[in-house]
Amino acid sequence: MSEQKKIKVTLKKSLIGRIESHRACARGLGLRRREHTVEVLDTPENRGMINKISYLLEVE
Repeated sequence: MSEQKKIKVTLKKSLIGRIESHRACARGLGLRRREHTVEVLDTPENRGMINKISYLLEVE
């Protein structure tokens, strides 16, 4: 069983006033508030959500 890569994602801008689908992407990634950091698996689904709201995030 191989170890899956993880991506560290931080919400850098507020979700207030954003499009509902963008807020849903942030929730889907597990981000709750500004400056909140989570580690997510590097899957195509997560990459898609990260790309959609990349203007709100910092990715490591």
